[in-house]
Amino acid sequence: MKLLVTGATGFIGRYVVDRLSTTEHDVVVTSIESTASFFCRYIPANLNERRDDWFELFEKPDVVIHLAWEGLPNYNELFHIERNLPSNYYFLKSMIESGCRNINVIGTCFEYGLQEGCLQEDLSPRPNTCYGLAKNTLRLFLEELRKIRDFSLKWIRLFYLYGEGQNKNSILEQLKAALDRGDDMFNMSGGEQLRDYLPVEKIAENIVNISLQTNVQGIINNCSGKPISIRRLVEQYIEKSGKTIPLNLGHYPYTTYEPHAFWGDVRKLERLEK
Repeated sequence: MKLLVTGATGFIGRYVVDRLSTTEHDVVVTSIESTASFFCRYIPANLNERRDDWFELFEKPDVVIHLAWEGLPNYNELFHIERNLPSNYYFLKSMIESGCRNINVIGTCFEYGLQEGCLQEDLSPRPNTCYGLAKNTLRLFLEELRKIRDFSLKWIRLFYLYGEGQNKNSILEQLKAALDRGDDMFNMSGGEQLRDYLPVEKIAENIVNISLQTNVQGIINNCSGKPISIRRLVEQYIEKSGKTIPLNLGHYPYTTYEPHAFWGDVRKLERLEK
């Protein structure tokens, strides 16, 4: 089976490609540009371009794992709606109409908006950011396309993740930098908000497992199902590092675009493991 991975040089993409290197599948990967080396064929491409030969260019893959999405973590920028949404839909539609029948797209917990508690896939989306709105609209477009085209669609909703190579502005990367510098304290919010975290290696493993099957389709939460406070997450990281640093709790206000306490329902994800 031949697979195409878009966004292969991104944070998650690198781990997905690494995971696929342990399989026997024929893999093609793409991104706008890269100096990295891959175990498989790399075809540079800008998916914002309009062209009719994407399927042929990427050697007619059986499966697409679509990770590419520009401009993160600027969640409230209009380019998610004005540029990313139409270009991503056009690319995926072209692949589907040319013959690809197994489509796997990365979604986001931001599609749920400010809803709290354990979030199930069948909840009505209420996105309150441009990013969440664009992603959810892309999903709706693809679901409409399924009414006239025969293909498998898995919409993989990511929650929170951490790991080597993450954006330097993420909380654990900032904490790591503060520990490395020997800072006197670490500034953060009150830390009582509840989130759902998984290491990026597990996120990538789940993405690959979801993509290589078609029995479980539709929206699938990719998360732990276990809420943890940001404060406890930070404390655990400090304990594991063997270092100490006082926490300056309440230095930053809580964000207004995220609910205070939410995590994902994983029952659908767990069906893959049975």
